[in-house]
Amino acid sequence: MAERAHFLAASGWDGADIIPLAGDASTRSYARLRHKGRQAMLMHQPQGAESAIAPADADEAARRALGYNAMARLAGADCRRFAAVSDFLRAQGLAAPAIHAADFPQGWVLLEDLGDALYADVLAQGGDEERLYKAAVEVLACLHRDRAPRELAPGIPLFAYDDIALIAETDLMLEWFLPLALGRKASESEYRDHRELWRAALRAIAGDEPVFVHRDYHAQNLLWLPERTGLQRVGLIDFQDAVAGSRAYDLISLTEDARRDVPPELGEAATLHYLGAMRGQGTPLDEGRFRAEMAVMAAQRNAKIVGIFARLYARDGKRRYLSYLPRVWGYLERDLSHPLLADLKSWYDNTLPKERRTLPELESA
Repeated sequence: MAERAHFLAASGWDGADIIPLAGDASTRSYARLRHKGRQAMLMHQPQGAESAIAPADADEAARRALGYNAMARLAGADCRRFAAVSDFLRAQGLAAPAIHAADFPQGWVLLEDLGDALYADVLAQGGDEERLYKAAVEVLACLHRDRAPRELAPGIPLFAYDDIALIAETDLMLEWFLPLALGRKASESEYRDHRELWRAALRAIAGDEPVFVHRDYHAQNLLWLPERTGLQRVGLIDFQDAVAGSRAYDLISLTEDARRDVPPELGEAATLHYLGAMRGQGTPLDEGRFRAEMAVMAAQRNAKIVGIFARLYARDGKRRYLSYLPRVWGYLERDLSHPLLADLKSWYDNTLPKERRTLPELESA
């Protein structure tokens, strides 16, 4: 509290009303500030050893030595990265919050308040799904017009979402969900076979130049700002883990949302609108190749999310995440039906058959 008071005083917000906001799955906390007719958001990220990030050219051994965040290319406690991503997005003409002040060593950031109109809430209140989703994919088309930058700011690289990171994420399925489902740890041979199958699937879609990837682009991290126009109608938050990777990844995050049902017809309409927007700006995609990329990235993301939600339950005691697992497994089962993923589908069917994908704990979650 003393750190916070000092930061607010130094930033010109001494005496502001502080209204804490509900947290999410991360260690960050947020509060809304009101002071003399002004409004802003205060973000705090506790600092610690997890803020260590391996250099962009670090090999797998060096990243593994630093832990999961370095393996998966997560920002950890690095608030500088949050500010750099925000500045990059605003430079593209997008509605990320402006950074008003920051104390990076202590983890305090004062930022523009974009309001409370999360896509998830607007849609729950009867908002026009197709309108909002089409606006969201237009933002992605804008971001995918150019190759990803090497740096977000001097000294802050935009890390590659490489195979090391992607496979470290799919390992979470074996590390956290499999023990809950089977009552035992995954064997070394199961890890080995699972990783090799994922490497083969990722190789099959490799080759395109990377683009900026928000990494968590869904209805809980987008705000609807109808008083604005064009791309500015979509507010962007929770982007600190951005990487350089596949064009398909954020589209899949949006259309296979772990926390809300997205009807297949809405996902298809959003995909077609995205492909049309890419053509319209002179950056057309090969639709067949792109849909194959979508299938692989969707399966990778959903396998990861199954592991993350199992971890949030088993390690952190956050039972509500169990209730999302049937939806995510439903997405994953659909994704695995793509011919490129036939071998992975067989592995999952043999190792984690359908009757093992519904945990007993779900009945009381």
